[in-house]
Amino acid sequence: MDYVDYVECLPHLLIFLETMPKILVSDPIDQVGIDILSQVATVDVRTNLSPEELIQVIPEYDAIMIRSGTKVTQAAILAGKNLKIIGRAGVGVDNVDVPTATRQGIVVVNSPEGNTIAAAEHALAMMLSLSRYIPDANASIKSGKWDRKSFTGVEVYKKTLGIMGLGKIGSHVATVARAMGMRLLAYDPFLTNERAEQLGVSLVEIEILLRESDYITLHLPKTKETQHLINAESLAIMKPTARIINCARGGIIDEAALAAALQNGTIAGAAIDVFENEPLEDDSPLRQIGSRLILTPHLGASTEEAQANVAIDVAEQIRDVLLGLPARAAVNIPGLGPDVWQKLKPYLQLAEMLGNLVGQLAGGRVDTLDVRLQGEIANSESQPIVVAALKGLLSPALRERVNFVNASIEAKERGIRVTETRDASIEDYTGSLRLTAKGSQGEQSVTGALLAKEEIRITSINDFPINVAPTHHMLLTLHRDMPGIIGRIGSLLGSFNVNIASMQVGRRLVRGDAVMVINIDDPLPASLLEEIVHVQGVREAFVVNL
Repeated sequence: MDYVDYVECLPHLLIFLETMPKILVSDPIDQVGIDILSQVATVDVRTNLSPEELIQVIPEYDAIMIRSGTKVTQAAILAGKNLKIIGRAGVGVDNVDVPTATRQGIVVVNSPEGNTIAAAEHALAMMLSLSRYIPDANASIKSGKWDRKSFTGVEVYKKTLGIMGLGKIGSHVATVARAMGMRLLAYDPFLTNERAEQLGVSLVEIEILLRESDYITLHLPKTKETQHLINAESLAIMKPTARIINCARGGIIDEAALAAALQNGTIAGAAIDVFENEPLEDDSPLRQIGSRLILTPHLGASTEEAQANVAIDVAEQIRDVLLGLPARAAVNIPGLGPDVWQKLKPYLQLAEMLGNLVGQLAGGRVDTLDVRLQGEIANSESQPIVVAALKGLLSPALRERVNFVNASIEAKERGIRVTETRDASIEDYTGSLRLTAKGSQGEQSVTGALLAKEEIRITSINDFPINVAPTHHMLLTLHRDMPGIIGRIGSLLGSFNVNIASMQVGRRLVRGDAVMVINIDDPLPASLLEEIVHVQGVREAFVVNL
């Protein structure tokens, strides 16, 4: 290009540069990710921004790429007037306000598989290091000693390994541990017996796993249910020779209880990579434990390969979205075109709610899920609806780990067989969905429909007709249709200061079986549910939180 051609092209080049997207990288990421982003945008690497600084600069950018250091809060998202995508180079998105991003039409993506091998290998390395006192032996010899007797270890061969959570990471741990000659027990309420057989593990309840395992490794998400799942009571069940490893999420183990159990010899050892508060506090009781405990500073994903993998994965998705292409691991938006999304959005919400409901009613492992599209919706695109139902089914256990992109994969890995049926002849509503779940505790079915203005209704539970608007807290009972039951349950709720918002009973025969759904304003105490179950005539009672 000669000088004249350059001068003629310069205005067009300037316009291109002015409109070229801008991406903020606010945490350290592998250079390969920055190189990918640079293909389509101007990239600014500005790490260690304070929350106030982030809010100040984010309006300039079309995308932001983070790791665990940056918190993309509601305030930051609302300030990001040009934001189209938030990319988290890792698995969790707990440092992103996903609901606010969704409301603002901003795609949130992560890398659900990028650090699978790294995390699994770190858990295995921790187990072996714990068994052979490697950190203490290393420190001893570097201090000038030659003390072999103090570091007599134990073999993992033929020992029992209890794996809590058999997603991608837990499954890889199982595969390697099995090759090492270990006996495998596992707890995962969503794993089928068929998948367990493929992995060579025996599915058991938590108490059995705690009691029989020589080693326990945790691969669970942090949820309300798993918070302090390993506590003083559960540690007391374990063998005095047992060792526990946590490379999953901080908070699953009660750290004070663990420190006490190690000091008292309740268990033989522990290896911990993740903590409730990070960095670990200076006065943490875990810092006072000697050779029984190995601590690492959240290194599960800290391999060169994992850092490159997550950087490539998320950078490619940011690039694609800025080019108008769909993201492959969107946490909050299914891979649908705008027109299809707008049409199916209320049915996706209905399907997710029904999946959540039927999963809680099933109460255990689900082997099969049938999604039945009825009426007008039977002629629509079904796959997004099926995915939404699976997302709802798995969400209580997996939380942010399951989304519209990976719900089908997560279900398949747990051996859940999904079937789809259609019946356009049903005309009770313009369109309705019926989900039937079969599993370890029998079969449960729920049906829901959309009323005027896209209002969601639950229209049947196990073929008992009802018409209930779902709420956050609900009490469901299966009981005999007989005088006095409703009054007695209402009195029990009142005695525990639980307020009733609405109530409806569905029955097929007078004085036969009936279903009652009570919308309540407050969470139901566990002790109250036990009292309700013992009311004469009540066959079953469920607490549902949507």
